[in-house]
Amino acid sequence: MSFSQSLSGLRAAAENLSVVGNNIANAQTVGFKSSGIQFSDVYADSQGGLGTRVAAIVQNFNEGNLETTNRSLDLAITGNGFFRFSQNNEVVYSRNGQLTMTNDGYLTNAAGARLTGYAAGAAVGSQPGDLRVPSGGLQANQTTEIAASLNVDARAENIDRGVLPFNATDPDSYHYANTVSVYDSLGNRSNAQMYFTKIDNNQWEVRLARDGELAPEVGTVNFNTNGVLNNTVGLDGFTFNPGGGAQPMSVAMDIDGTTQFANEFELNNLLQDGYTSGTLVRVAIEEDGSIVGTYTNEQSQVLGTVALASFRNMEGLRPAGDNSWAETADSGPAILGIAGEAQFGNVVSGVVEQSNVDLTQELVALIMAQRNYQANAQSIKTQDEVLQATVNLR
Repeated sequence: MSFSQSLSGLRAAAENLSVVGNNIANAQTVGFKSSGIQFSDVYADSQGGLGTRVAAIVQNFNEGNLETTNRSLDLAITGNGFFRFSQNNEVVYSRNGQLTMTNDGYLTNAAGARLTGYAAGAAVGSQPGDLRVPSGGLQANQTTEIAASLNVDARAENIDRGVLPFNATDPDSYHYANTVSVYDSLGNRSNAQMYFTKIDNNQWEVRLARDGELAPEVGTVNFNTNGVLNNTVGLDGFTFNPGGGAQPMSVAMDIDGTTQFANEFELNNLLQDGYTSGTLVRVAIEEDGSIVGTYTNEQSQVLGTVALASFRNMEGLRPAGDNSWAETADSGPAILGIAGEAQFGNVVSGVVEQSNVDLTQELVALIMAQRNYQANAQSIKTQDEVLQATVNLR
């Protein structure tokens, strides 16, 4: 019997205690992944054996439980994938989505690493960059289209324009009118009035006015004998000059879905694409990783998309500290994508992924590692007694 076998056992048991202790210490660390130790024997030729050694420390990347925080910048991934961060010109990966926003708009973790992804308008698959929420407001957007869907009453009497010219102040000169808000290029809001007049069987005249200013264009709408929209003419641009430094306006009308049945006039849908300027009031992250800003003008805009990463061999990742990992030759290069596509899970806001450490299992492993250490220490003590007995031979 040799001291070396027992010494190797002591070293291995001490390493095991270290791994188990690290797991227990990180039982409350968000996104932490536990590790396990693997041993192998040391054998040389025909000898009985030279002891043991630590063959590998293997990480367990099973998902941890999700815990609700109700904080919009706390994120978790349900399924496969890692958040991608840039830190000190290096790229690291983590399952910890506890984020804060810096005063210049970057999304960072507790270690100061910046979350990366695709800027608004950037193609997914391009090189991800640091995600930044712009501090500026949302610029005003001029109305360029009004989308309306309605039913015009087929029972209405035709109006002969040669007899009764159109007059916005004379309700007898048209059959139906409705109002929608529109915006000029400076964000000034005004009211646009739509007028529908039946001028022939299955044919209607459409006019548009803005705050009483009638556009010079006149459109026509034709229906077939079943009351279904057949075609339109001249609805692609009603022009106005708002003045006050704003650009001239050209507003198209889209009335797809409009019908002509023998029922009352009924407006089913009415939308327009303009809005005034607004200030950012809220940032939320959707399941697909989209970062959505909400503004005081009730508009929402995608500001960027979180990039996720996956690896062919996650166990080959190298721990980089601060609850993150770095890719290695063993892990293979990162496969990039976005949440909800291919092998990637969804991003959930307002929750975090807890450590996957099972404390009950770790405490049992701690007892076993302790007993293993004690047994190897006892083996050294026994060998010492045997050696002492040999020295004492007379």
